[in-house]
Amino acid sequence: MIEKQSEQQTQKRILILCVDRDGDIEVKAGIKTPLLGRTANLDAAVSLALRDPEEPDANAMFEAVRLYDRLQSERKTEEIFEVATISGSELGGVGADRKLVAELSTLQNSFSATEVILVTDGYSDEAVLPLVQSRVPVSSVRRIVVKHSESIEETAALFSRYLKLIWENPRYARIALGIPGLLFFLYAILSIVGVSGSTYLLAIILILGCGLLIKGFGVDRGVRNLYKWAKEYSPPPLPVQISNYAIIAGILCVAISVYLGVANASANAPVLNNTAEWIAALPTIAGFFIKGVEDLLIVGIIIGLFGRSIRLYFERDVRLLRNVALIVSVAWFRWILNGTADILFKPGIGFSDPIFSNLVYEIIVGILIAIASVLVIFIVHRSAKDFFLENKEKEDEFRERAHATDKKENAKGT
Repeated sequence: MIEKQSEQQTQKRILILCVDRDGDIEVKAGIKTPLLGRTANLDAAVSLALRDPEEPDANAMFEAVRLYDRLQSERKTEEIFEVATISGSELGGVGADRKLVAELSTLQNSFSATEVILVTDGYSDEAVLPLVQSRVPVSSVRRIVVKHSESIEETAALFSRYLKLIWENPRYARIALGIPGLLFFLYAILSIVGVSGSTYLLAIILILGCGLLIKGFGVDRGVRNLYKWAKEYSPPPLPVQISNYAIIAGILCVAISVYLGVANASANAPVLNNTAEWIAALPTIAGFFIKGVEDLLIVGIIIGLFGRSIRLYFERDVRLLRNVALIVSVAWFRWILNGTADILFKPGIGFSDPIFSNLVYEIIVGILIAIASVLVIFIVHRSAKDFFLENKEKEDEFRERAHATDKKENAKGT
């Protein structure tokens, strides 16, 4: 009993497997697969050859039977040979491969092969080699080629594959089918309305030029990304929206103020003929520019800061106090700009002139306002600690970092 078990373990069960990936055996001969055994394979090959004498799969099946007969006559004691045929589907693709795998599993249940000799009829069938090899070791591959059918089949398979890719893949269809179709359609329309051939040639150049520009500069990708962003865009919270809109409005006001300053300077500037006159007139031109820019410039900056203050208020951020103090300082800065413009109109005035004294007064008042704002911030911050949320979190984080730093310094000291 032990000797028989050891003998079965050392036996080589070799399956000569013929593969028909496109399913010609079932379609043309009407024979169901898988086929196991010499008689079944020979009868199926004869039936397929009678239906279609030019069918390469019939030659592959005959070769599988011939190879089986030769190996049977030369076999060793521990070798067992069997011949079988499996087929896929005329549709090809994933469905054909899954059918081949299922039939191979059925054969394994009937004849548990330890190795396979694969017999194929050409390019398309040899593509199943990884499928077979992943389940049963393949010791040899026999490829049957009838005259020049190999190159013809490879060319036909390659041509049909790319033709299917162009027809079904939208990425390639837009170029390979869409542009010629558009040109044919345009030619038909122009022919109906009686337009000359030169106009059609110009239309072709225009279409091709637009297509090359769009593709070359990535306009299609930009439009696609913009559409994707607009489709997936999620608006931020309301305080953030108010802050963003206020910043945009402030930037627009600042830009318009610069335009108004330039317009005011150009409208009031004297006629100048040489460089010396330009240098002498620069203070006056700068004064007119400041007069034109000052009001809307300050308004734009305050709008941006006010929108940010609204956001900081809803977030209960302590920076709200500093932002409000900055708004007050910027608002007063308008009077400093106005005093500076008045001095630029009279560059030769002395310290005793009322215009100069007025500017000094405005600067001192601005400094006092800044100091008062700092004091108010300190008082409000102390009296409204519970309103601001970030204090406790920042204090805890600071304490943790300070504690870790002290540990490191103590470790270095020891």
